[in-house]
Amino acid sequence: MGTNGADRAGTESVWDYPRPPRIEPDTRHVVVRHAGVALADSRRCLRVLETSHPPVFYIPRADVRMDLLRATEHLSVCEWKGAATYFGLGPELAREPDREPGRGTVPDIAWSYEAPLPRYAPIAGHLAFHADRVEACTVDGERVRAQQGGFYGGWITDEIRGPFKGVPGSWGW
Repeated sequence: MGTNGADRAGTESVWDYPRPPRIEPDTRHVVVRHAGVALADSRRCLRVLETSHPPVFYIPRADVRMDLLRATEHLSVCEWKGAATYFGLGPELAREPDREPGRGTVPDIAWSYEAPLPRYAPIAGHLAFHADRVEACTVDGERVRAQQGGFYGGWITDEIRGPFKGVPGSWGW
């Protein structure tokens, strides 16, 4: 498997990914949009690959519109990466189906490991986005599908094969 998603032929099974997870660079064009605005646009992402999970794309902070994000009070802990902090959209871009931009907020659309455990130091300060909490996330123009379950943030593209953790009945996997 290469380090550039565009160079990989065929498909990847999440059951071939390692545990503990592996980090690999990915130079494909990743874009995260909400309310018609690019929140992130990068060709310098890191993918975290873990058994039974679709890849999580971590985007360098320099490629993210941090001026549009707000830290939230939500925290979580990963046994491999450490403590995660979360970010939501402020009212300037928040939009629900029945509401106009500028009203309300969208909590916890992204997370970051500001001080990950040593093995995962490369992702420090990068942000990952929940694909189902924003308008669209794309990888080289392909719209990704969100990992089910609401907790995990993997991105499913046509090259990725499951079954994936997060579907009903998979909590104990």
